[in-house]
Amino acid sequence: MTRPSSGSILPSLTLQASKVPVEYRGLHQYLKDRYADTVVLSFAQIEALNEGQLPAPAHFQEWWATAPADGVPSTQSRAWTEAHRTAAPNFPAQNVMFERVSAVAGAKSSV
Repeated sequence: MTRPSSGSILPSLTLQASKVPVEYRGLHQYLKDRYADTVVLSFAQIEALNEGQLPAPAHFQEWWATAPADGVPSTQSRAWTEAHRTAAPNFPAQNVMFERVSAVAGAKSSV
């Protein structure tokens, strides 16, 4: 019996996952696997997916930005951007709405 070569289809899957920091891969996988264009998760649900508490800066709008003014995406934003989503936090409700990028673009173009 021979082992599969390292040139199998797995490297392409691993490459995408490696762009997402390990502490946010649970959220990334969940968002990637959802068929719905809009997914709303409470902060507690996000923490459960990531198996850890959100950091204190997550309670500020800037932390949820897809790309800051300098254009370099934050490490945490890769969890949703690599799943082709945007993030919109609702701090009073303690949740975040993640929208599929194609759905957001489609809604804007139909206005």
